[in-house]
Amino acid sequence: MPTVAAPPSKSVSHRAVIAASLAAGTSRVAGLLDSQDITRTRDCMAAMGAAFHPQSDGSVIVSGTAGHPQGGDVEHDEPQILDVGESGTTCRLLTAVAAAGQGVFEIRGEGRMHDRPIGELVYALLPLGVEILYLEKSGCPPLHMATKGLSGGVASISLEDSSQYLSGLLLAAPLAAAPLTIEITGKKTVSWPYVAITLSTLADFGVPFAVEVRHGDAWAETDWRTLADVIPGQVRFAMRPALYQPRDYVVEGDWSSASYFLAAGAVGKAPVTVTGLRPDSLQGDRAICDILARMGARIDQGPGGITVLPSSLTGQDLDMGRCPDLVPTVASAACFAQGETTIRNVAHLRLKESDRIEAVAENCTQAGAVVTTTPDGMRIKPRPLPTGERVEFSAFGDHRLAMSAAIFEMAGIEVALDNPACVAKSFPAFWEKWRTVRP
Repeated sequence: MPTVAAPPSKSVSHRAVIAASLAAGTSRVAGLLDSQDITRTRDCMAAMGAAFHPQSDGSVIVSGTAGHPQGGDVEHDEPQILDVGESGTTCRLLTAVAAAGQGVFEIRGEGRMHDRPIGELVYALLPLGVEILYLEKSGCPPLHMATKGLSGGVASISLEDSSQYLSGLLLAAPLAAAPLTIEITGKKTVSWPYVAITLSTLADFGVPFAVEVRHGDAWAETDWRTLADVIPGQVRFAMRPALYQPRDYVVEGDWSSASYFLAAGAVGKAPVTVTGLRPDSLQGDRAICDILARMGARIDQGPGGITVLPSSLTGQDLDMGRCPDLVPTVASAACFAQGETTIRNVAHLRLKESDRIEAVAENCTQAGAVVTTTPDGMRIKPRPLPTGERVEFSAFGDHRLAMSAAIFEMAGIEVALDNPACVAKSFPAFWEKWRTVRP
């Protein structure tokens, strides 16, 4: 029976790098993901003054900036370049962190990054004393930023497009000159579990905060771990100036990256076991077990890992707003099921490395399914898979599209992928590990 060790969590790795880089002292981070996106975050934090020292045991010693990320010279307008590449997480989190620093910054990327929105975050930062100019397209990177730090007060942010805006503000808020209250606006929120990961990181690195819930005209502090979601206007975050505390930190396994192997166990001919995952993780993508179970998969969870056994799957109606990164995985699995699967509440997937709704639909169509896209998702009606045939799939330059396409190999399809190397963004060892489950 194939057994695969889950790689370190990308979401947790980003936040651990930032927290350790802002700490007042030296931290040791073990199990840090080695991928293109995490390298971008490390390089940007190094440009702002942190230092990284890889150790022989695979851990990294991080010398922090004591809450003082440094930019370029203001007088001569020589910006410190923060090149975020194609990492949306790096861009949104570090735009806020840089705004809490001192100096001049230029935040830029590549690929689709200069078409991905950041205007909501910029709108929230401007009243806090930061000067920001768009260098190309309004509402998108690249940005020119001049800052003397965040003033404190009140910031308002909408989470309709991305939870990363709030995560960036939360990571930056302890560096502000005065207490900062973050209010949530808009009509809905997406991807709340990623905010929970951010709050957990703050707590782990000794940063105090309070999450408050409205009761009538009054606000009362609540245990953030009990929140399943954030209702705009009903939840706010009370932050105050504080130093990140250095510590030893271990990054947990990544449920997003594990999802491809768990799905392979359900749709293939042999069970697959994945180790290194925390069943109590705050990662929203641990929902993959619940989703596969709803579809009919047999799942065993024990001390030796999580095992998914070959199963007959049935299509389901799925609200995936809390776990949007699972959509490519679940859509591929849905092509193996009996009956139609509906995926909804993921309109923000159109703003990822690709338009993930249309891209996922195209690859499922290549696998023979009849797919109808909607403004916030898709309906997948499976048809017989082209077993034994060679089928061309596109990665659309998107790591999650490439990895989810591999699942079709479980049907005996020869998957011809145009850009398999793009998995390096989040999971460089994917193809090596995939060989252990490939039929």
